Amino acid sequence: MKPNTPKSTSSSSAFNLFQKGSWGWKTALVYDIFMMALIVINLFCLSANAILMSDFGHWLFDFIRLPEALQYYKSDLRPWVIITEGWFTTFLIGELLVRWLIAICLGQHARWWFFPFVHWYEILAIIPQLRFLRLLRAVAIGYNLHNHGYKVIPANWYRRGNFYYNLIMEELSSRIVLTVLDGIKQELTTSTTHRQLIDELVEHHRQLFATALADILQESLGKELQAQRTMLAKNVGQVVNQAIEDTPELTRLLRLIPIVGSRMEQQIQNIGQRLGENITQGLIEPFTHSDNQKDNPTFAMIAEKVSQIQIAHNPHIDKLVESAVFETLEAIREQVKIKQWQQLLEENEQNQRSTYQ
Repeated sequence: MKPNTPKSTSSSSAFNLFQKGSWGWKTALVYDIFMMALIVINLFCLSANAILMSDFGHWLFDFIRLPEALQYYKSDLRPWVIITEGWFTTFLIGELLVRWLIAICLGQHARWWFFPFVHWYEILAIIPQLRFLRLLRAVAIGYNLHNHGYKVIPANWYRRGNFYYNLIMEELSSRIVLTVLDGIKQELTTSTTHRQLIDELVEHHRQLFATALADILQESLGKELQAQRTMLAKNVGQVVNQAIEDTPELTRLLRLIPIVGSRMEQQIQNIGQRLGENITQGLIEPFTHSDNQKDNPTFAMIAEKVSQIQIAHNPHIDKLVESAVFETLEAIREQVKIKQWQQLLEENEQNQRSTYQ
């Protein structure tokens, strides 16, 4: 337990240091605002420089007849842009190293080398060709400030940005899921080993099948037998009684006995009817009896025996499982194809129309 003590102490101190309202939290907040302003200014200068140095910039200043203004920018202002970009890139490298060191000291990540992977866009933004990724850090800072209650991003912008972010993520994830589902379906259709996969799937779920079958029998057959046991016993008794009446040999034999023959015939019929009712009640009893603690043992035994039946290479079982798998894949595919963002957009449009009306 002792080796974990420094890490937990470090995590606790980091939490207290950056808890909302503390001096550390306020310092981090001011620094985030400062960095966001620097990044926005830097990106604005780089974008303006790219436009002014492009063919479009030359054409535009020639068109407005101010080529000397463009020349002044090239000779006097552009060197400062290049110098400040170099200094700013150096500052970003140093700032990342300092933040990495602080993250290690405060134990902000599970491993000390996680920092570059968590802040990958900041690492890549140092590369000249990928400087546009600095905008991601500005957006991340703005989002963090927005979550803390500082509305640096207009509410309308935030809603639109969040909507288009969810749109892009949903479209990407939908395409990935649909591709995977189509690949699975294609593999099951063309592969020669999918029969083995189906057999393994059935084999793996034998116990679950037995449990489910026992529950179904107990919930359906058991309750129905319990509800109809009196009527079933009465019907079987009547069948036995009728069978005795329909036995002419017994009737003729009893009628040969004077005085008591008819009485004996009636008693035998009553005994047969009661015997049929009791036998029926005894046969139904194991299927309707179960205590509150466990399932009916009779149904459990039947389900266990059914689940142990060898169903490998059974064409009907294979077709059943294959159909269930394909229909499940198709149902998932249809659900993934539903565009949640489109439904949300339609709902917003309906709300706006109802508001105007």
